[in-house]
Amino acid sequence: MKVTFLLIICSCLAWGGLGKPQFPDQEKDPLFWNTWAQRTLKNALTLQKLNQNTAKNLILFLGDGMGIPTVTAARILKGQLSGQSGEETQLEMDKFPFVALSKTYNTNAQVADSAGTATAYLCGVKANEGTVGVSAAAVRSQCNTTQGNEVTSILRWAKEAGKSVGIVTTTRVNHATPSAAYAHCVDRDWFSDGEMPAEAVQAGCKDIARQLFENIPNIDVIMGGGRKYMFPKNQSDVEYPGEKKHFGTRKDGRNLVEEWTNRMKNKKAQYIWNKKELQSLNPNNVDYILGELFFF
Repeated sequence: MKVTFLLIICSCLAWGGLGKPQFPDQEKDPLFWNTWAQRTLKNALTLQKLNQNTAKNLILFLGDGMGIPTVTAARILKGQLSGQSGEETQLEMDKFPFVALSKTYNTNAQVADSAGTATAYLCGVKANEGTVGVSAAAVRSQCNTTQGNEVTSILRWAKEAGKSVGIVTTTRVNHATPSAAYAHCVDRDWFSDGEMPAEAVQAGCKDIARQLFENIPNIDVIMGGGRKYMFPKNQSDVEYPGEKKHFGTRKDGRNLVEEWTNRMKNKKAQYIWNKKELQSLNPNNVDYILGELFFF
């Protein structure tokens, strides 16, 4: 397996946006955000001489709700669990030589959700609440606003640059947070076509699980949940046979895991779904991993 990689690790919860304020039309254009970002970076680089060498690897570790209040609470808790008052404790991230903050609000909501925030930090563009991988010109649940408003993620940039890339998450891989790395969808809840309105399917919009396998082929490592969204409707789950709440949800009858396995059969690829299979993997013999380790 290549040693140069981009790994996105997500620990995710869903948070709703409040309010539907108006926002300037210029915020619908990705160029607005890209220009602002470049200006901010250039200003930062003039303040001090920084290491501008090219990094070999990048790991982007995302925890849900990682604002200053949450980090402060974690720091205090860590200290109190060690018998201290808490404020004087250091988290490992507090020891980093450089720290930066990213404002990830939605264009149409001050209290942001995981979809729009993921688009902000993975694609560099602010977006509307409930949308992933599209600019603010796209409107939630309106399929016809998708085309032409797609934005590019850092995972795609890395893959196109010849690097190995991966997504590892404690939630489903087609959840709002990880999906912004590969999907362009006007509704974060379109996990499979089973959750999409018929008119959106007929109009050609693709569900997020399908986009995981089609938008950026050959993502090197995919590990997380969401197994039932990969399998045909009413297909029994391998771990929970016969339990209806774990049945597949796809109305198109496709088995995305089987399709991936067939497509990768001439490569050093492995599909796993439990701890035993994960622990038995020899990384020297595997270049691609699809790990659907839990169903939800």
